[in-house]
Amino acid sequence: MDRMIEKKRWTSKKIGMLVVISAFVVLVAYLLFFRDNSAKLYVNKNELTIASVQQSKFQEFIPIDGVVFPKETYYIDAIQGGVVEAIFAEDGDMVQIGDTLLKLLNTSMELSYMEQETRMLAEINNLQNTRLSLEQNKYIRQKEIVQLEYQIDVAQREFKRKVYLHDQGVIAEKEFEDASREAEFTNKQLVISLKLQRLDSISREAQKIDIETSLKRMNENVSLLRKNMENAYVKAPASGKLSSFNLKIGETKSAGVHLGQIDIPDNYRLEAQIDERYISRVFIGQEAGFDYGGSTYDLVVEKIYTDVSNGSFRIDLYFIDDLAPKGIKRGQTLQVKLKFSNETEAVVIKRGGFFQETGGNWIFVVDPSGDFAVRRNIKINRQNTNFYEVTEGLEPGENVIVSRYDAYGDKEKLIFR
Repeated sequence: MDRMIEKKRWTSKKIGMLVVISAFVVLVAYLLFFRDNSAKLYVNKNELTIASVQQSKFQEFIPIDGVVFPKETYYIDAIQGGVVEAIFAEDGDMVQIGDTLLKLLNTSMELSYMEQETRMLAEINNLQNTRLSLEQNKYIRQKEIVQLEYQIDVAQREFKRKVYLHDQGVIAEKEFEDASREAEFTNKQLVISLKLQRLDSISREAQKIDIETSLKRMNENVSLLRKNMENAYVKAPASGKLSSFNLKIGETKSAGVHLGQIDIPDNYRLEAQIDERYISRVFIGQEAGFDYGGSTYDLVVEKIYTDVSNGSFRIDLYFIDDLAPKGIKRGQTLQVKLKFSNETEAVVIKRGGFFQETGGNWIFVVDPSGDFAVRRNIKINRQNTNFYEVTEGLEPGENVIVSRYDAYGDKEKLIFR
């Protein structure tokens, strides 16, 4: 007798196909929704430079090279030209103000000065003789007036006697008239002499003023001439150290040529060249500093030369309170920090090559597991030679990759191996 066999709904084949289809769906879903689709790159961790994000004191500054120069320098120039005849000091000597350093010989100029001096002295002598003649004329006129006054006195006395005798009828009329005319004539002479004396006095005073002015000018010219002759002897304009003084006997030096200089010891300044990009951020009174011999020395910007040459401009820095380190030398180069801000609390990361590729807009942040790093947008504000100041995107304690990114392209994730 035949028996009906019930057909199975779930066969092994169906189950197998269902498993395959389910697995395929799960795979597609994973690929579409769950898989990490970011661009990845495998890198050797030991080839990376990883730094920690820190909360620390930050100060913005730039490093500049400051060259040591004396704060005060006095230049020695040849006022008149000539041949070096004698040298009385050597380069590096300590000299005192007024010390004779060298003598320049200029024979033609000396002869010219001597001729001019002779003419001036002769003119001075003539003026002095003229002044003496004026004084003599004054006394001659006074003597003349005294003589006339005496004659008037004699004539008046004689006239009075004649009047008396005429009244007595003792003398003739003619004799009386002659005495009267003599007294009147003598009085008129005195009046004229007094007027002449007054005119002579006015003229004499005017001439004396002119003579005194001319004498003063001539004496000044002689003094200037002698001073010019003394310029053949070049003297130290200040007390200090003689430098750049390299002369030889017999050398010819033109007027105005630089012969050397005197540096005031133990009083220095620094000269520095700064990139023209910072010209708007540098100002008088700006602070700077450097370390030397285990101590820190402070400076201040004293002068700014705004002329830009070869992409840079020059500044002068003075030591605060003239406290320069002992032992520095003229021409020595010191690395100085020119400060753009005071110290403030900030989130900072170590400087590195990543900045050239990212411009400070993003960085790779290391995952806490230490197995990989992912790209993250950040914002960098200020910087100095050691650190960048981060204002957005990072927290203290995180680790970031600061080495160069030029081999990473547009990758968003670095997997360490």
